[in-house]
Amino acid sequence: MISHSLPIYAQNTVNMKSRRSFLRKSGLLLATTPWLNASLAQTHSTEVKPLPELKGRKVLFIYGGWKGHEPEKFRDYLVPWMKEEGATVHVFDNLTPYSDEVLMKDIDLIVQTHTMSTINEEQEKGLLKAVKQGAGMAGWHGGMCDAFRQNVNYQYMTGGQWVAHPGGIIDYTVNIIDNDDTITHDLKDFDMTSEQYYMHVDPNVKVLATTQFDAQHDDWIEGCTMPVCWKKMYGKGRIFYTSLGHNLSHVTEVPEAIKLIKRGIRWASASKYDGPEKWVSPVYKTSV
Repeated sequence: MISHSLPIYAQNTVNMKSRRSFLRKSGLLLATTPWLNASLAQTHSTEVKPLPELKGRKVLFIYGGWKGHEPEKFRDYLVPWMKEEGATVHVFDNLTPYSDEVLMKDIDLIVQTHTMSTINEEQEKGLLKAVKQGAGMAGWHGGMCDAFRQNVNYQYMTGGQWVAHPGGIIDYTVNIIDNDDTITHDLKDFDMTSEQYYMHVDPNVKVLATTQFDAQHDDWIEGCTMPVCWKKMYGKGRIFYTSLGHNLSHVTEVPEAIKLIKRGIRWASASKYDGPEKWVSPVYKTSV
């Protein structure tokens, strides 16, 4: 029995490990019982929706802030890719578009990499309004969830805020905990050499991937399971975030990592077309 004190995403990690252990031990049985193997596969198969396409999407790409997160390199890598996919991309190195009501009303997706810095009241209001009315938003690392540290309404929208990365650039593992989601379908666990983000996270996001901290740098967080990738809604707008992406090479050298970012961008772009996704999986449940 899994302890009810574990967060949902931690319970999922335990469940996955238990299933993998069971399958390994049961390999001989499955191999010698074809009908059982087929039956189990059919029982556990889940139809996964295809990823939305970027063709025809109107994208606003905002970059800037702290240079250490390489906003220009991400711009030069992702903007051509989105254009190749058929999107129209408006690129800005400042936040003034957020207060342009006409532009924001026309945008399907906001992709932002703008670490720290500040956003004024009019810009924040325009951004939140556009997403609440249906524009999607996608981002990664500090460019999205360590932007505008003083703006709690912005954090309410994105679903999390960076607070630490013990040890700096270290080796760690990312665990995919939901293979039935369109973003993480067919992805496997993978290793990273980058910053392992410790975050304060909205308990009602849909977590797709996690990581676990050890005691090497801060012993009081040993065994802590932390979300690495999630999706959520803000009004009618789809929100995608992953804490991966300190530097461009950190994700482009790991196929699963860059796939998460690209798939998340595609998923978030469909807010105005595919409508909201509904799920109920809060971490903290009332006792029965």
